[in-house]
Amino acid sequence: MTVEFSVADGVATLALNRPEVRNALNLEMCDELLRVAKELVEKKVRVVFVRGNGPVFCGGADLNERKGKSEEWIRARRMRAFAAYGVLESLPMPCVALVHGAAIGSGVEIAAACDFIVATPDASFRTPEAQRGTVGATQRLPRILGKRLAKDLMFTGRVLTATEARDAGFVARIGDLETEKRAIAEAILKAPALALELAKRTIDRGIELDPQGALQAEVEAIEEQLAAGQWMGKT
Repeated sequence: MTVEFSVADGVATLALNRPEVRNALNLEMCDELLRVAKELVEKKVRVVFVRGNGPVFCGGADLNERKGKSEEWIRARRMRAFAAYGVLESLPMPCVALVHGAAIGSGVEIAAACDFIVATPDASFRTPEAQRGTVGATQRLPRILGKRLAKDLMFTGRVLTATEARDAGFVARIGDLETEKRAIAEAILKAPALALELAKRTIDRGIELDPQGALQAEVEAIEEQLAAGQWMGKT
């Protein structure tokens, strides 16, 4: 399978599983990510971790599968990738990327679609799409890094180290992935599921709104929590 999937005690782990080609994203992997995401919601998982098998997180899109394909096929394949990124981003529970080695192109998109990123000291990030003569990874990065750094990465194809990525706000933590994974899972499992879901939804909605609209989004989340009978201090 191009995506390994396991769940234990409310913790789900998705592993990109094409190590022989540096976990290059192909059409099958896009479809697997879409399928697995639906299962995560059905199983009421509390937290999701996304990682890569083998020496790197993800080496980018599988360019070999495009050889000999029509314009229509390539367009449909790109749309499936956008759908895969989008479904990870829209998961109701916390979703954390665990990045080691290189994250390139589609790998950066997958990591950016998660709520935050934990990286090893040797992790690196690169978006060489424009250098390769194509378009991609132009939307999430500017929102996270700011447009100037995003343009630097896109125009020149240069590598962003784990430390640079943390300083820029793209990576949240640098450390041992298993140690960080355990700590994050423990903290999330202790928290009320609804509160985390509402916090995630409100942050994601609010960042796209003006201050008044963002405040209203939080008020709506508070009302939903109260209607569910869940609030701090309730006996």
